[in-house]
Amino acid sequence: MEKYEEWFERNRFVYESELLAIRMLLPENGEGIEIGAGSARFAAPLGIKVGIEPSGKMGELARDRGIEVVNGVAEALPFANSTFDFALMVTTICFLDNVEAAFREVARVLKPDGCLVIGFIAKDSPLGTLYQQHNEESVFYHVAKFYSVDEVILHLKSTGFKSFTFTQTIFHTLREIKEVEPIKDGYGDGSFVVIKGVK
Repeated sequence: MEKYEEWFERNRFVYESELLAIRMLLPENGEGIEIGAGSARFAAPLGIKVGIEPSGKMGELARDRGIEVVNGVAEALPFANSTFDFALMVTTICFLDNVEAAFREVARVLKPDGCLVIGFIAKDSPLGTLYQQHNEESVFYHVAKFYSVDEVILHLKSTGFKSFTFTQTIFHTLREIKEVEPIKDGYGDGSFVVIKGVK
């Protein structure tokens, strides 16, 4: 857990770039939830008040950052139908047991016209390729399954999401990044991609 927090300190500009790319697609108003909130490194600065997180230790850190944390998993969300205006997942999909089950659950707890915003490292991007080559050595990614943008879109479509918009960032290796990276529309160049889909 300390290594997780240290990563954000060490890669501050990567983190800030990812936050900006997410913020461009995240609704400014409404009730939101982060699914796989971790230590609330994203939920807290983005103004999301509720998070779901399976790790008790991560949940404690998130609570320290002012987030109401519910213990649970994405594939079985402990919320009523049509509870939230939007949901956020950041680098969560690569750790899900069942992506489509999770997306179906998100669709269930979203209000009509609610949206799901997903931030992730694309499988076929420079960083995604690097992480997969070294995933055995990685503290974070040794159990991860990476997805391409097209694979994520297929899963979203099959669970009822539509009207997709995209942003991308992280155009260099982590070591090379000494300032906030540009944020661009679309996908295919940046290693970190954000997809917004509407229910």
